[in-house]
Amino acid sequence: MRLAVIGAGAVGRSVVELAGEYGHEVVAVADSSSATVADGTDGRAGGIGVDPDAVVARKAERGIVGDADPDDALAADYDVLVEATPTTLGDAEPGFSHVTAALERDRHAVLANKGPVAERFGDLRAAVDDSDGEIRFEATVGGAIPAVSTVEDIEPGHVTAVRGVLNGTANFILTRMAAEGLDYDHVLAEAQDLGVAEADPSFDVDGTDAALKCVILANVLSFGAVDDPDDAREFTLADADVSGIRDVPGSALRLAAEDGRTVRLIGEATGETVRVAPRLVPENGTLAVSGTQNIVQIETTHAGRLNISGRGAGGPETASAVLGDVGRLE
Repeated sequence: MRLAVIGAGAVGRSVVELAGEYGHEVVAVADSSSATVADGTDGRAGGIGVDPDAVVARKAERGIVGDADPDDALAADYDVLVEATPTTLGDAEPGFSHVTAALERDRHAVLANKGPVAERFGDLRAAVDDSDGEIRFEATVGGAIPAVSTVEDIEPGHVTAVRGVLNGTANFILTRMAAEGLDYDHVLAEAQDLGVAEADPSFDVDGTDAALKCVILANVLSFGAVDDPDDAREFTLADADVSGIRDVPGSALRLAAEDGRTVRLIGEATGETVRVAPRLVPENGTLAVSGTQNIVQIETTHAGRLNISGRGAGGPETASAVLGDVGRLE
């Protein structure tokens, strides 16, 4: 498959670097201000893919991926658009327009960007209905963990709930607080020094990131369980009940440990509700994953409870989910 990659952060660069290993060819790459498009991908015959090493090196050395305009990448001759720009809320732009532009050309789109599927799922589904293209978005939930595809394989109508630990930064902080008896501010500073937390950690510690992932899962459950999309309930971030970890005191973790329990930021999605909040879980239980690990727990009507754990973030890990989705479109 010929890929156009929009977004040159850690995920986009990893897709460019790894695509060849999965049997795909990158024919265009764009960041917010530049692009590179392989010869022949503007409609002429005989094109070859871009040089992955050159793209990554140029981005590192010059801060751009090429000398073309970003719109040139969107207009290139590709089979699948990979949308890996940063997540934005509300109107989910520019990611939403990138995806719909691909669908209008009857091309497929694979998203690592959570915004369009969390904030405008119904609009995306409508655009798919008018196109010969499809969308996939495994990478928007849990990095390398195959949460979306597992729910789809079981069939959403046979899944009653999906819950789990879905943010590595928050989980790292809670794990360190419990293990070392440290308070939140101390561990947050440590996480920032290690690069586990951003300079502004709000998106992670306030529960927004986990909530977006749960909103996406709720949409998968809601739309997947009905024959007519008009009968589905569409979820956005505004529908989620969200509490973060800023106010979790170290004393609460110490008291929990005395009772054989600990605290984790747990997100839960059904076809009717989305909730994210710190919760007490058994200290040696399935949900008590440590460090930056994530876990997804799927409750089913016939197969019981399924648990899938792994790394929920990272360039290569998330790129593997993107490229897995590309493979499903072949």
